[in-house]
Amino acid sequence: MQNNDNAKSKTLHPMWKKTAAATLAVGMLVGGASGAYADGKGKNDSKHEEKESKQASKSEVKGKGKIEINLNYNDLKEEDWKWAYSHIIRLASKQVFNGYEDGSFKPKSNITRIEALVAAVRLLGLKAEAESADNMNAELNFKDFKQIQKKYPWAVGYLKVALENDLFSESDTTVQAEKPADRLWASVLLVKALKLEDEAKASMGAELDFRDADQIPAGSVGYVAVAVKKGLITGYDDNTFKPNKPVTRAELAALLDRADEQLPDSNASALTGVIDSVSGSTLKVKKADGTVVSLTLGSDVFIFRNDKKVSASALQAGDEVLVRTFEGKVVFVDVKDAADESKTDSGKIGTITLNTSGKISTVSIVKTVDGVTGTTVYDVSSNVKITGDEDAALAPNQEVKVKIVNNVVTEIEIVS
Repeated sequence: MQNNDNAKSKTLHPMWKKTAAATLAVGMLVGGASGAYADGKGKNDSKHEEKESKQASKSEVKGKGKIEINLNYNDLKEEDWKWAYSHIIRLASKQVFNGYEDGSFKPKSNITRIEALVAAVRLLGLKAEAESADNMNAELNFKDFKQIQKKYPWAVGYLKVALENDLFSESDTTVQAEKPADRLWASVLLVKALKLEDEAKASMGAELDFRDADQIPAGSVGYVAVAVKKGLITGYDDNTFKPNKPVTRAELAALLDRADEQLPDSNASALTGVIDSVSGSTLKVKKADGTVVSLTLGSDVFIFRNDKKVSASALQAGDEVLVRTFEGKVVFVDVKDAADESKTDSGKIGTITLNTSGKISTVSIVKTVDGVTGTTVYDVSSNVKITGDEDAALAPNQEVKVKIVNNVVTEIEIVS
């Protein structure tokens, strides 16, 4: 049966509730556990991932090597992961989560407690604090701290900050770094991260409407009740909660992204505003204070519009957007409120391509705005209407006006 957590439940709130700020602080969370994985590849695969984790973490903490943002994973197809795709990409754009050095994300792999704790700390915007020299060299009173210090030295600062932010229970004597994070443990972690512990304690007498509610410890009932109430997690179609079921990387991404929507100023590292214009690789965004910021789209920019991955040509003036940058270029655009799907464009025809039936398939429009020349490629409707100068031919360098509906050209007017 399908897990209801896999269904799209994230509500896009008006972005003006978020705080506009500058650019993205860089970081990377990769896998590093030797526990069991959902793909069943076994110990060798785990060791390989642990090696990747150590290498990436050394570069990240000590500044060695070049860290790049990857939002295009070779094992994560949008059509196969519809319920988790947008959650994963949004978190990766914030560097709460990222993939492995081989370009994969491993969405089916079970996530460990130490990975989940690091992700939660980053979700709270505490990455820089966790990686400070004092916290990286901290001594913690967990019984398994020496093993963690030896195997996961890059995570010590995160554990220190997690302790300071009450992400552990007062009775925890061990971290159990490689233990798979299960649904119950993850629910408690999310409630703690959102600072809802008082509400959870006040809800310990709640009656949980799950067939397996008797498997949830009495001391955790309030946390589960709050997690369900806040929409962070749901049960399964058979009305079970499955508290001991391990959480995969994709599932945790979905849970964390839902929690992120409820954090105050969760997008403080992003620029928010309304698209003023898009021309070539230049994106102009008008902020809430009326100022217009000119940004350069990266060659591999990742864009969500209507919760689907699209090309830059789908962006429209009037779109309300959240933008993240890296090394001076836009790497992620999330359209929070799409403008009217109908628009017009004008310029000179650059190229025309035909399909196997000999009909126009795509057309590119070249124009110059503020001294910058850009080219936009549009798909063309199979029944496109061509109007205007009857004596002129539809060919490169011909001046045209085009009408676009849902990012598809429906009408081309040839200008005299």
